Amino acid sequence: MINEKHIVSSFDRDLESVQAMVMKMGGLVEAAMLDAAQALDTRDEELAAKVRANDSAIDSMEDQIQHECARLIAVRTPAATDLRTVLSVMRIAGQLERCGDYAKNLAKRSLVLSQLPQIDGATGSIRRMSRTVVMQLKDALDAYIARDLKLAHEVRQRDQEIDQMYNGLFREFLTHMLEDPRNITTCMHLHFIAKNIERVGDHATGIAEQVIYLVEGQLPTDERPKDSGVSALAAASRMEG
Repeated sequence: MINEKHIVSSFDRDLESVQAMVMKMGGLVEAAMLDAAQALDTRDEELAAKVRANDSAIDSMEDQIQHECARLIAVRTPAATDLRTVLSVMRIAGQLERCGDYAKNLAKRSLVLSQLPQIDGATGSIRRMSRTVVMQLKDALDAYIARDLKLAHEVRQRDQEIDQMYNGLFREFLTHMLEDPRNITTCMHLHFIAKNIERVGDHATGIAEQVIYLVEGQLPTDERPKDSGVSALAAASRMEG
């Protein structure tokens, strides 16, 4: 009995450690998103370069989390809820790594856009969208740590707000391109930045769904809420690409 308690205690400590790493990784991703958006808005090439360089730390942390989770499964052979927790950690780490990639892509395009003519108000709008997405991501991670099912469902519903912001920016960029062909290159870069931010929102929603999986034992079966304009704009976006 003592040995069994010791094993359980060791597993709990290992699990707490790896979950703490996930939260730290989440903090790095949140900072990367905000810094990349700021670099775009202020044309700060040094900050954009910093975001690109720091992506390796996010990648390294994801590798470490996956390694630790694989070790936990192999050594501790967790069952039921504990196994769900380990699997959710692995999936969330993967979602965060993709978000880090999108922040890096945003920073890359920021460096290009710093050499192009500005579109009035566009970078400020993108920065506001980034803040909204980062709050969504933060709430998803908070829901995970607290096992807050209500907050997880709220985050999932808020994905529609991100879609609406993206749709508004898409239409705005399209208008600028139609009004003046000289805006096309700048607006294309801005559009892909907005799309990357929208995808970060999708990953935040995916993290919220992992909370639901962890608490209820299965992923949501209903479709994610989407803005009515998403399908048409997504088709147009594919045609551009």
